[in-house]
Amino acid sequence: MQRPHPKKEIEAALVYAEARGWRIQPKKGNGHAWGKMLCPYNDADCRCGEFCITSVWSTPRCAANHAKDLKRVVDHCAVAQWIGALTSRKATNT
Repeated sequence: MQRPHPKKEIEAALVYAEARGWRIQPKKGNGHAWGKMLCPYNDADCRCGEFCITSVWSTPRCAANHAKDLKRVVDHCAVAQWIGALTSRKATNT
């Protein structure tokens, strides 16, 4: 069981990411980063691995904006979009 993020907006974004297969890795101790979000695909072709690991801040200036950014990273995962396109294409062909 991971410790919850102190900002409810960011905790909701982390739950959103976990529901889509992302792994949440809280950092031990205190600091600027609360932890990391790790892509389930970890594919080198997915934006050159640039977004396969994303930092989750402990105290962002605006929690709502940081939560929106975290959701955007999850939604724009190139591999997930590719898999989604394949499954929707299969559904329309059957």
